[in-house]
Amino acid sequence: MKTNIKNIDSYIAVQPKEVKPYLENLRRTIKSVAPEAEEVISYNMPAFKYHGMLVGFAAAKNHCGFYPWTSRTVEQFKDDLKDFSTSKGAIRFSMEKPLPVALVKKIVKARMKENLSKIKK
Repeated sequence: MKTNIKNIDSYIAVQPKEVKPYLENLRRTIKSVAPEAEEVISYNMPAFKYHGMLVGFAAAKNHCGFYPWTSRTVEQFKDDLKDFSTSKGAIRFSMEKPLPVALVKKIVKARMKENLSKIKK
């Protein structure tokens, strides 16, 4: 990835044209649930902060990686994620299929709740 990535707009701008709408949809979906989240670049990928790191995403050759910033989230949603490729801290969405908007929203809401509970302790 190019090192001149300073924000999510510049990240999306350098992606292949067929990938851009998918990434823009994912960004819009995250922002619809967490409008006060701060957009940042972390590990050279788009990410959102909301009382700590919230979620991130990145384009790959055959998928879009969605990163809930904690392995607990992948485990927590394992039944919802059974149709997706996952690893300990990543969820892979095929760009050939529609973005699972409802699932992304559910995960972002759960991460927001988790981050808020940490600051209350």
